[in-house]
Amino acid sequence: MENNNNSTDEERIINAQETNGDKVLDLSLRPKKLDEYIGQNKIKENLSIFIQAAQKRGEPIEHVLLYGSPGLGKTTLAHVISNELGSNIRVTSGPAIEKSGDLAAILTNLSEGDILFIDEIHRLNKNIEEILYPAMEDYALDIIIGIDLPRFTIIGATTKISSLSAPLRDRFGATYHLNFYEHNDIEKIINRSAKILSVGIEDEPIKEIAARSRFTPRVANRLLKRVRDYSEVKGDGRINNNLCQAAFDMLEIDELGLDWIDRKILETIIDKFGGGPVGLNTIAAATGEDMATVEDVYEPYLMRLAFLDRGPRGRIVTDIGHKHLGRKKKGQSKIL
Repeated sequence: MENNNNSTDEERIINAQETNGDKVLDLSLRPKKLDEYIGQNKIKENLSIFIQAAQKRGEPIEHVLLYGSPGLGKTTLAHVISNELGSNIRVTSGPAIEKSGDLAAILTNLSEGDILFIDEIHRLNKNIEEILYPAMEDYALDIIIGIDLPRFTIIGATTKISSLSAPLRDRFGATYHLNFYEHNDIEKIINRSAKILSVGIEDEPIKEIAARSRFTPRVANRLLKRVRDYSEVKGDGRINNNLCQAAFDMLEIDELGLDWIDRKILETIIDKFGGGPVGLNTIAAATGEDMATVEDVYEPYLMRLAFLDRGPRGRIVTDIGHKHLGRKKKGQSKIL
């Protein structure tokens, strides 16, 4: 299926990165407490004990590090922790703290028991990290002599834990890895979101949306929103299977959540390079995509589906990748 759309990755519906359009939607759908948070059961169990123990001691919880792929609920979980503790939460990000004065202004305005949530904490300036160490360990701000900070908790979130320096990682008392969601949990999330948005939806469309969600709540909620829009314009607003399938046909998202860009990458490797192996820079040049975008955005899901393999000589489209596209592999007869 050829598409001449020049959409950026930020505009892709199945892009798990947060976009401006997600902010209001995420806020309205965000669970408030652990018992409302669907999925990540082991993390929820550990957090519940962690929080209750700190409350019994009358102490703030230790600093918490959350890591995992975009869209899995790290920011949501930080707010849930804040709500469970009855604490205020201040939200910032690694790139937003550019100077020591920025960090000092944030820390000196915290109150006892407050939570400071730092998204993309792996992008903190190294000089800022040095100031953060004594603040995390001793509640001291070394750049202002004589200032004692209130006891507070930092919750850091990152998609790239390997990019965090070892000294910063070691200062977190609890580290949790958010995994991709199970299919049945995604279905529960879609069902919950539909109720909050007052959207009528049948059981089969819930399964279809979940199948295309890339195991990611943010993508599932975004797809629900787009299918809702289509059903309101083309039907009576209630989502049935026919309207759902028609919406995905229009959006060019197949039954596994691949869009035209994903298919373009696979088809380019098959048609121009015999299925591979082929180097990343060659793929980027042939598809007109940036190398970093291909490697960081498109490849992970294709590899998770085992449609693409990465070897020492380059990328290879696997047998099941060929089969999904209905294409024959070199030396094989046409796949029926």
